[in-house]
Amino acid sequence: MKERILYVATVFFILIVTTFLYLYKVDPFEKFSLAFNDINFELQSKTPSKDVVFVAVDEPSVNVYGRWPWDRSVIAKGIEKLEEADVLLLDMIFSETSSKGDDKKLSNAIASVNNSVCGFFLRHNTTQYIGDKELEILSDSSLDLLQSQISEHSKPNFVHAPYAEMNIIPILESCTLSGSFSTLSSSDHLMRSYPISIYYKNLLYPSLAIQGLRLKLNKDIERIDDLHVSIGENIIGVDAKGFIRLNYYKKEQYEVISFLDVAQGTVKPEYFKGKIVIFGITDVGSSDVVSTPLGAMSGPLLHYTFISNLFQGHLIKEPKNITMIFIALMVLMPLMVVLIFKRVFYRVTLSLTSYIVVFAYIKYLFVYQMIYIDTFYPLLGLLISMVSVEVLAFSIQENSTKFLRNAFSSYLSSDLLNKLVENPKALELGGESKELSILFSDIRGFTNISESMSPSDLIKLLNRYFTPMTKSVMDNSGMLDKYIGDAVMAFFNAPVNVKEHADASCRSALDMIEKLKNLNIELESENIVPIHIGIGINTADVVVGNMGSDERFNYTVIGDGVNLASRIEGLTKNYGVEILITEFTAKKLNNTFIYREIEPVQVKGKDEAVLIYELMPINEKSKEIKIAYDNAMNSYKSGDFVEAEILFEKLIEDYDDNPSKYFLLHVQDKHPWGVNKMTTK
Repeated sequence: MKERILYVATVFFILIVTTFLYLYKVDPFEKFSLAFNDINFELQSKTPSKDVVFVAVDEPSVNVYGRWPWDRSVIAKGIEKLEEADVLLLDMIFSETSSKGDDKKLSNAIASVNNSVCGFFLRHNTTQYIGDKELEILSDSSLDLLQSQISEHSKPNFVHAPYAEMNIIPILESCTLSGSFSTLSSSDHLMRSYPISIYYKNLLYPSLAIQGLRLKLNKDIERIDDLHVSIGENIIGVDAKGFIRLNYYKKEQYEVISFLDVAQGTVKPEYFKGKIVIFGITDVGSSDVVSTPLGAMSGPLLHYTFISNLFQGHLIKEPKNITMIFIALMVLMPLMVVLIFKRVFYRVTLSLTSYIVVFAYIKYLFVYQMIYIDTFYPLLGLLISMVSVEVLAFSIQENSTKFLRNAFSSYLSSDLLNKLVENPKALELGGESKELSILFSDIRGFTNISESMSPSDLIKLLNRYFTPMTKSVMDNSGMLDKYIGDAVMAFFNAPVNVKEHADASCRSALDMIEKLKNLNIELESENIVPIHIGIGINTADVVVGNMGSDERFNYTVIGDGVNLASRIEGLTKNYGVEILITEFTAKKLNNTFIYREIEPVQVKGKDEAVLIYELMPINEKSKEIKIAYDNAMNSYKSGDFVEAEILFEKLIEDYDDNPSKYFLLHVQDKHPWGVNKMTTK
């Protein structure tokens, strides 16, 4: 009970911390969040509105007309070609006078467009003096209706700017409206949001794009509630400061037309009919370049993006408190799984899988419904909660599992060790009777190998040999009991239950032979004598447990079944085979193995004979040998020595088969098939 209370207290503390970080946008977490969620723009293939176009003062234009700023008469000639546009947005400022004639030409050109919006900067500092005349003209562009709907304590709480930089009076007068093209970057200095409006001189002035939409739709902007405004039938979700999150398009999808093509008539004036045209600068050194989640972009594309978002139905919606629900779900997930599952792998997998499902669902909502839900803070909460819960679980279980880890880490696979730690009752200290499959392997001719090598080289060779052999045992859910000189002893089905342990022991033996072949290829290339081994496997009820003194003990197995496995391993050299299994193991096999009958043997110290089999590699050659060998053995058992001799000789000729060589001698001596009594160990 105390453990559960500790779990719950820890998780709820993490929930409070994660919620605080999310609500108060604490850096550097907020920067990570912004970058993490930028994947939204890579997942979708939406396109901007075809009713918006960007006419750019670009490098080709500068190459013809010179560096910016140009004579205003040049600009005027280009703007005259845009007179069929529904709305012209000027993302530039003419804050100083030039010649009176050129200023007049430019103002007349702007006035020739049916609806034109001049831009101005709202700043925290400026050197330009703004007179009463400018303010009077500018005030006609303010949002009187929206401002009247916002009380002192209601939201959105639009940003205030104390200073402005704007066009000269003739330009101001020629524009239908004026709009701000000021905005604010996120904490990581990337432009992610677009302002609906900003306060200046106690009046609320909309952004350039909002003014363009007011003219295009012939609708005013109104407040719905703290987080929504509307323009016509279009509802715009905003944050507490009156900014909306931009839904960017890939840069190549924006339609950008060179001013040069417009001025020279390459693009005809009628092309702009019915469109909102944004006129701005992209030439390096003169343009307003902003950093966005999709890289550097020209500032005018911010207006382009927002207008397209509205026209195309791509406005991002941010439901209130939805992110908080997902944060709570992810933070609580590790608590729920730790109370249900004992294995760490399952807990972590389920927790991470739940996040992946949530992540995929959230991205689906964004791509298809433009619903923005933060995926970083739920992940942050999940990771903190998961790590904390697992550390806590580890601490709680440390005392009860310390003995098991110390006792078994050196000779039990990590998977089985984890199972044992999760279920320590599987271990009966002091010993228990249990059916196991026991495996012994031994190197053939090890004495000759050892005499030909120095002690240090011999140890290196044994280490190279034991490593893959041990891996074969552990990879097949076995437990390494011990190394006995050059021999390996292992068993299957303890201390943790292993389903089909006889199969596991046979798979391990076959894998050992296969790994040994690979090792021998390396040894031969180094002029080292290849290693050959024999393996014996027996399945029996034996005693397994911790045995020894109070201070020093070993988890091992004892019993006649263990001794039989060892004896069977020794018999492999008699028959010239690599793997022998007893009839008790063969009866327990569930999967498809290829094995052939050898003969009953009565090992030293045993009264009863045991039928043994050779376990063969699983391939077509083994199948062919087994069929021919079974026919020969049937003839031999029936006493047809002539036929048996012919068949065994054929096996030797075709396959150089060692068991056939063994039985051929018996056939030639007319020695009947039966129990072979072993007089040595």
